[in-house]
Amino acid sequence: MTQELWNAVDDYFEGLLVPADPVLAEALRASDAAGLPAIQVSASQGKLLQLLARTVGARSILEVGTLGGYSTIWLARALPAGGRLVTLEVDPAHAAVARANAERAGLSDVVDVRVGAALETLPKLAAEGGDPFDLVFIDADKPNNPGYFEWALKLARPGSLIIIDNVVRGGAVADPDNTSASVVGTRRVHDLIAAEPRVSATAVQTVGTKGYDGFTLAFVTGE
Repeated sequence: MTQELWNAVDDYFEGLLVPADPVLAEALRASDAAGLPAIQVSASQGKLLQLLARTVGARSILEVGTLGGYSTIWLARALPAGGRLVTLEVDPAHAAVARANAERAGLSDVVDVRVGAALETLPKLAAEGGDPFDLVFIDADKPNNPGYFEWALKLARPGSLIIIDNVVRGGAVADPDNTSASVVGTRRVHDLIAAEPRVSATAVQTVGTKGYDGFTLAFVTGE
């Protein structure tokens, strides 16, 4: 099994199931032109996020980690009329690219890009007292994943779905001697999830154009 084979398989399925989209292609091009790192989800993963949002009937989505707004567009397109998506981005330059990409996608009235460290923005979001979020996608700095999960749970409701990306870390998550901050943060958030009676969760390993990684799904079952 090689990266070349994983890429070929992703290309095969995307060619059949994820049609080329000029809006999404332009979002990637604009992000690259602005010098953003190419760490966004793949097209297949973006489509998966969209399908999951539709499956839970999401009307309100929270995204922690915007980058250039590629995953934001995938998720926002799952929302019904009147839906909203709040996305949190620490870097003002990244946020500007994301806003422009959302505008080109015709989603300016749906997507609310908020700038600042998420652990500072999340309490402010909670203080606004809006409706709970039906889906939360966490794809930001991994050392802070425990805090992001705790806030996601506060801002969710029974029936909400919390998704955490990049949890396998190339297999390093299973190495108890690995002291990387990202690995430690990932292990800590799973300790929290495992001890949390209000969620039912699983983690899935993935391969593809993003290499070897995976994501965690936590379904909120109780208050």
